[in-house]
Amino acid sequence: MAASPNSPAATPQARRWIIFAALSSLLALALVAFFGVGRWLVVEDPIAKARAIVVLSGGMPVRALEAARLHAQGYAPEVWLTHSPEPGESLKAMGIPYEGEEVYSARVLIHEGVPAGAIHVLEPPIVNTADEVRVISGALGREKDRSVILVTGKPHTRRARLLWRKLAPAKCRVIVRAASEDPFDPRHWWRSTGDALDVVREVLGLMNAWAGLPLRRTR
Repeated sequence: MAASPNSPAATPQARRWIIFAALSSLLALALVAFFGVGRWLVVEDPIAKARAIVVLSGGMPVRALEAARLHAQGYAPEVWLTHSPEPGESLKAMGIPYEGEEVYSARVLIHEGVPAGAIHVLEPPIVNTADEVRVISGALGREKDRSVILVTGKPHTRRARLLWRKLAPAKCRVIVRAASEDPFDPRHWWRSTGDALDVVREVLGLMNAWAGLPLRRTR
């Protein structure tokens, strides 16, 4: 007579199968998360007209090129740029002249047809995306139309939207858009060291944002 599932002889085998099934399920979930995280990071809002288009720092020149394209299509009358104190301050201390990223982004915008008078550099200087959200929403607070189009890199879109929802006043509306020429490949991000580093940085950044931003980037 065969042993019943509850017999002592059958219990170890049943336990092994349960453990195997659980580990297999965890592995399957891990693989789904691994291969899908690149696509999950990329989010966009429906495009609409706004007070200004803002080029978030980094990713030059593709973010500025996207902003110029949106400006040419009439989605906003102005393009705003943020600026960082580094590495300009450190280089200045060594007597080395440096023009900040915002200077080159402005040149890209002008090259693409954006009038110089429509380009504005926001103050104060920023260190990270959280700073940018605070500076941008502060500038919007002085405007009648408190809507803005944020242009950033593809993998950075989800974190940019999350930080906006956490830090910007509810009266300020955001439209998050990815730079169409950003080379990030969300379906095969593990094939490139650059894409892989982007994914790791964004996942860690999201975890920090969900935790309430306990970790802050120093200057």
